[in-house]
Order: sequence, then C-alpha cells, then structure tokens
Amino acid sequence: MDIAVRYHDTVTKLQGLHVPAEGPFDRLEWFALLENPLIVVAERGEERVILALKQRTNGLESLTYWFTFTWRPIGSEPTLLAAIAKDLRSKTGKVVFAPLPDEDGSLSRLQEAFRCSGWIVFREHCDENHVLALNGRTFAEYWASRPGKMRSTLKRKAKRVELEILSRFDEAAWADYKAIYAESWKPSEDRPDILERFARDEGAAGRIRLGLARADGVPVAAQFWTVENDTAYIHKLAHVEAAKPLSAGTTLSAALFEHVIDIDGVSLIDFGTGADAYKRDWMEINRPRYRLTCLDWRQPGVWPALAKAAIRHLAPHNRHS
Repeated sequence: MDIAVRYHDTVTKLQGLHVPAEGPFDRLEWFALLENPLIVVAERGEERVILALKQRTNGLESLTYWFTFTWRPIGSEPTLLAAIAKDLRSKTGKVVFAPLPDEDGSLSRLQEAFRCSGWIVFREHCDENHVLALNGRTFAEYWASRPGKMRSTLKRKAKRVELEILSRFDEAAWADYKAIYAESWKPSEDRPDILERFARDEGAAGRIRLGLARADGVPVAAQFWTVENDTAYIHKLAHVEAAKPLSAGTTLSAALFEHVIDIDGVSLIDFGTGADAYKRDWMEINRPRYRLTCLDWRQPGVWPALAKAAIRHLAPHNRHS
C-alpha cells in the first residue's frame, strides 16, 4: 500500500482524526494554540505519523512554546517517518527538532529516519528534564526522603498560609495567579494568553490542578499543574517576592505533591525542563533533552549552516554527537 505525505498549515484540517497523546504537548488541541504551524502527516491505510512543525525564515523546526517540556513525533512507524524525512527535502534544507526525549526512542527514530533519507544530522544536548518516579510510595514515604532543611521548613511554616487546590479552571483563581506572577521574580511572559487558553482547555478536560497559598487572605503563591496518564506535570509556579520569608512556595508545593500522589495516584511527577537547583530537592531523576539539526547537503543555501555545525561538533565536548 502506498504512503501519502500531506502538509497542513492549520490543525483544524486534522479534526476528526484519532491521535493518541502521551502528554499535554502531544495533542492537536495544544498545537492549535501555536503560531505558524506546518503539520506533516504520513499515512498508509490506518497507520499514521505526524510531525508538528513551524515555519521559520531559514527552515522548519519543532512546533513548541517556551514552556513546552518535550516534543516528539506522534506515531512511531519507521517507514512512515522515513517517508516524511525524504519528502521534506522538497520543502526545506534545514529542520531542527527540540527538545527531544531519549528514553522513549523518539531521538533515535528521528535520527535514523533522517540520516537514512540523505540528511546530515547533528545531535546535541540542549536541556534537562527533572522527574520523580514514585514506585508505589505514598506522599509520607516520599517526604521522609527529602532533605532535612525542606522538611524542617514545612514543619515550621506550614501553618502560616492557607491553601486551596482546585481541579477546575476558576476565573478568580487565575486572576490571583497572574497578580502573583506579576510580583514574583519571574520575567514577564511572552504571549500569556496562550498559557491561559491552555489552562482553560486543561480545566475543561478535568486535568488542571491549580494551587493557591494565601497569607491573611492575600494570595502570595500560585502553581499550575496538570494530571493525565498517571503523570503530574508542573507547568508554572510563582510566589510574591515580598512574601518569601513565609516559604509559601514550599508549603504549596508539598500540598500539591501530596494531592497528586495520594489522591490522584500518579506514578510520575514531571518538573519540566531547566537546570534550576531547587528542582533537585524535589526530583530524583534528571533526563537529558536533545536537539537534532538536520541539513540537506544537496542544497547550497544550507552550506554555511553545515560548515558552522561541523566546526561546532568537532569540539571535544561534542564528539559523541
């Protein structure tokens, strides 16, 4: 049976397709929130592989947003993936994929498909992903293994704030989140409307866990989590800088950990990407995230990028790539 490769500049053209999603960043609804999409679909009968890409002036790259934890192909059939890799040479000479996981085989499958289709592929480590595997532990068992300083902080300061955890999107609570974020140490967000639309969608699906901490009735810390497929995802957290002595962030984090472990019954908690030191206190596993830069050497327009990539990857720390 022949393979058909099709390109769509909107996600709405794929409505009606059953697309299994492993997590929040694999759903067509998520990609529909983002700009400049180019959705590539390879089909053979009932088999399907989808690459959600975005168009850039110098090529194509993964369709992601700044708080995307991970990106991967939807579907894993190698022949269909190879068909996309071959067909993309008619569209561009450069494709960049990131942040790619290695633990589920996404990295190796993409690397193999593009190399076998004639692309020169460079791999590099680009980020890290902190996760906690519960392995059947209750919150109490997990908490007993945390650093003594964390446990002492919670014991001394937990009663200084009042907590609320919502399993639905709430207008007032989201307004509190935005106010807290504006007074936090965090930089201003690019396109906060996308985050809000995402939160609304997750709330409508029953996946949101929105936590607030208040001191004397005033919101001082907020966290936005989601839960699905036995995994809790920590998307955003912030606290009012002036309220830092209350340790409201630690108290709220502990409450949300307890909620998703003992009530939702998750087996994994994912703290997203970034090398923030505080994540190591809460998490136990650090998984690498990778970038694949795929260049079609047949196209003269990519030769400067090819030369730069070759020089960079000859550096001693990149010789494994």
